[in-house]
Amino acid sequence: MTETTARYEYQEDRDDGLNWARIAGISAAIAVHVAALMLLMAPVSPPPSASEQEDRVDVQFIEPPPPPPPPPPPPKEPPKQIKLAPQPPQPQRTVTPPPPEQPPIVTDTPRAVDVQAPPPSPPSPPTQPPARPAPPSGDLSASMCTRPSPQYPREAMRSGITGTVKVLVQFNNSGAITNASVSRGSGNRDLDRAAVTAVKRARLCPGSGDGSGFIDINFTL
Repeated sequence: MTETTARYEYQEDRDDGLNWARIAGISAAIAVHVAALMLLMAPVSPPPSASEQEDRVDVQFIEPPPPPPPPPPPPKEPPKQIKLAPQPPQPQRTVTPPPPEQPPIVTDTPRAVDVQAPPPSPPSPPTQPPARPAPPSGDLSASMCTRPSPQYPREAMRSGITGTVKVLVQFNNSGAITNASVSRGSGNRDLDRAAVTAVKRARLCPGSGDGSGFIDINFTL
C-alpha cells in the first residue's frame, strides 16, 4: 500500500514539470503558420528591376501657347459724294385759252326728261289677321254629306253598354273636318274613342265656310 502511493505522487511531480518536446512542436507549427501568412500578404508581382526603372520615360504635357490676337479691322472708307448732273432747262409750255361758250339751243318740243313722273301709288292697306273661327253653331247632323258610321266596340257590345257621345267638330269651307274632340262623353272610354274616330272620317257639304259645331253619336243595341 505504501509503494503504490509513492508512485502516484512521483508521477504527479513529473507531470507538473515542462515538456520541452511539446513546446518545440507547438513553436514550429506557429512558425510555419506565420511564414504561410507572410507569403499570402506579400505582393504577387516582383519589384521592378533596375533595367526596367531605367527604361521608364517621364512624359510632361506642355500647354500650347495662346493664339495670336486678331488683326485690327480695316479703316472705313469715307462716304462717296454723289454729284448730280445739271438738268437742261425745260421749254415753257404755251397755254391756249378755252373756246368761248356757245349759247344754249332752246327747242319747243319737250324732252323725255322734262316729262313729270306720275304720282306714287297710295300705300296698300295693312293686311288683316286671319279671322278667328266662329263659335260652335249647333247641331251639324243636317249639314253632313258623308255621315259618320261608328264601329261598336266589342267589349262594350258584350257587356251591353250603351250611350251617346257629343263630339265637337271644326271644319273648313271645303267640308273637311279639321279637328274632332269629345264635348260630352258617354261614360265609357271605348265608346268615346269610337265616336271621335267615326266623326273624323265624315264630311260636311262644301260652301258653308269655316266653322264648328256638334255631332251626336248614339250607341244602342
